[in-house]
Amino acid sequence: MIERYTLPKMAEIWSEQNKFSKMLKIEVLACEALAKMGQIPKKALDKIKKKARFDLEEIKRIEEKTKHDVVAFIQNLGENLGPEARYLHMGLTSSDLLDTSLAVQCVEACDILIADLKKILECLQQKAKKYKDTVCVARTHGVHAEPTTFGLKLAVWFDEMRRNLERLQHAKENLRVGKLSGAVGTYVHIDPLVEDYVCNKLGLKPVNISTQIIQRDRHAQLLTALAIIGSSLDKFCTEIRHLQKTEILEVEEPFFKGQIGSSAMPHKRNPVTCERICGLARILRANAQAALENIALWHERDISHSSVERVILPDSTIVLDYMMNKFLPLVEDLLVYSKNMIVNLSKTRGLIYSQRVLLELMKKGLTRDDAYEIIQRAAMRVWQEGSDFKDTLLRDRKLRKYLTSNEIDSCFNIKYYLRYIDRIFKKLGL
Repeated sequence: MIERYTLPKMAEIWSEQNKFSKMLKIEVLACEALAKMGQIPKKALDKIKKKARFDLEEIKRIEEKTKHDVVAFIQNLGENLGPEARYLHMGLTSSDLLDTSLAVQCVEACDILIADLKKILECLQQKAKKYKDTVCVARTHGVHAEPTTFGLKLAVWFDEMRRNLERLQHAKENLRVGKLSGAVGTYVHIDPLVEDYVCNKLGLKPVNISTQIIQRDRHAQLLTALAIIGSSLDKFCTEIRHLQKTEILEVEEPFFKGQIGSSAMPHKRNPVTCERICGLARILRANAQAALENIALWHERDISHSSVERVILPDSTIVLDYMMNKFLPLVEDLLVYSKNMIVNLSKTRGLIYSQRVLLELMKKGLTRDDAYEIIQRAAMRVWQEGSDFKDTLLRDRKLRKYLTSNEIDSCFNIKYYLRYIDRIFKKLGL
């Protein structure tokens, strides 16, 4: 069992208190930069640092009149400052505050999600190793294909989540940028050195170029990364749901004492956590689409993206944080029924070994078409009659012209199918 860990609350990052606190920090840092450049008196800076405060209720009251949240915020700060309030927001525009503070919020949210991802990777790594040699049947189109191991399934998940970690880290770095360049990004009323100073203090990089806003392809990259991660979880949970079907029952969600599966049927043990994760992934994909729509704005800026982001960024990060914190204990405590996997391996009466027999016939000189016709004809008899595939092959006169009973028997050695598993795990670093 991997040790549980405590996360900071994702919702706190997106609170109004946190947002305005970051905006205040940006305003104060901009004043610091201007003071260093001799454009603000030192005494004024000292008073701003000491007196600049905001009150959420007062901001809301002012906004009722101004219909502008940033103006309401600046006015509220000024109420405590007196004449020194004129030094606030000098040469800046609203988006200098909004986009730079949003970048910090996104970085903080990504840090939580990255921590989630790393815990899941640790768990998947352990479970893949544990079940590396647990044989089960692979399915394509939902139909039995050839032998594999449950550990290989989990190793696929591990590798996919490792790619997701890289995607999220890259998206985070692309959003680790701020801008204090004025109304259309030309720095006409604010020295670029102010942007450099503020961004450095916030742990951001100055954006290479902006209009009134930081361009929204950066935010779309984050939302699509979140949607891909959510879709991976959707994929994993869909597999668990399929494998939990009564007639398969190779794995099962943890089911705890006192848990109820159905209000009507006491016997039910339903994959409800998996279904919840699969459902929430749909929200992430929808929000990613909205983020892509936000890229195309009018000229140097309109605000059609703003209202959307106030929903999709908090919602997507909170939802994915929730999904990953549900998925982790699900995998940690997953019930794995290896005996059922062995039983299911034999349900097609040996048909899962058909390709090996096909290839052995081709080694004897038959064309693929001719060999395929022989094997398929025998396989269809198994489907129709419920006979054993090996016995059917042994009785097939046409096939026996090319393969001895020992050669046929060797085709049904399951170890042959698993001989490269260690190599695959080594490639993955497992």
